[in-house]
Amino acid sequence: MNELALKYGCNPNQKPSRIFMENGKDLPVQILNGKPGYINFLDAFNAWQLVKELKAALGLPAVTSFKHVSPTSAAVGVPMSDTLKKACFVEDVAGLDESPLALAYARARGTDRMCSFGDWVALSEVCDATTAKLIKREVSDGVIAPGYKADMLLVDWKKPHIAPVHKPDSALVYNANGGDVDTVFVNGEIVVEKGKCTKIDEIALIDECQKRIEFIKSKM
Repeated sequence: MNELALKYGCNPNQKPSRIFMENGKDLPVQILNGKPGYINFLDAFNAWQLVKELKAALGLPAVTSFKHVSPTSAAVGVPMSDTLKKACFVEDVAGLDESPLALAYARARGTDRMCSFGDWVALSEVCDATTAKLIKREVSDGVIAPGYKADMLLVDWKKPHIAPVHKPDSALVYNANGGDVDTVFVNGEIVVEKGKCTKIDEIALIDECQKRIEFIKSKM
């Protein structure tokens, strides 16, 4: 995609507006959700430049919170004391200490929570689940990152016992079963594809189980 229509320009009255590549090449960004405006892109690109340079200079995951084309705060992923966690309202977050990126986000967002309300977040690393859960708790206009890890199930809806689907959540709970799962992502990595485990040699596992059963039977 080498052109993208924007929600509006610098101000809501400036329609239509767009960003595009003059050389005809694809845009250097991919929009995963929503329709950003011009000011959102200014925040995103300036924020991305900041965390990229912080990471290069310090060698640590970096996060910044941008508002109105200015950083409200920036931080890198270093450990937080219990007191600082409470001050940043993240003392209840499971797995925080195991995610340097989440620590950087907690520090950046917690620096000035009022100024960060409705901000644009920039992450120097691929967004992990802990960081995503932290961001979800806040009000932000958007996030720019090199990628996003995900835990996700893809279900094949085109099965006689599921279709027709009126309410997906109800159909999933009452009609679907494990055999309908086509693909599974865990932490952004495919572990099941077309109903088959990609991380386990199923034949070898079955053979090993059979050997174990024969061994147990021989001892009875």
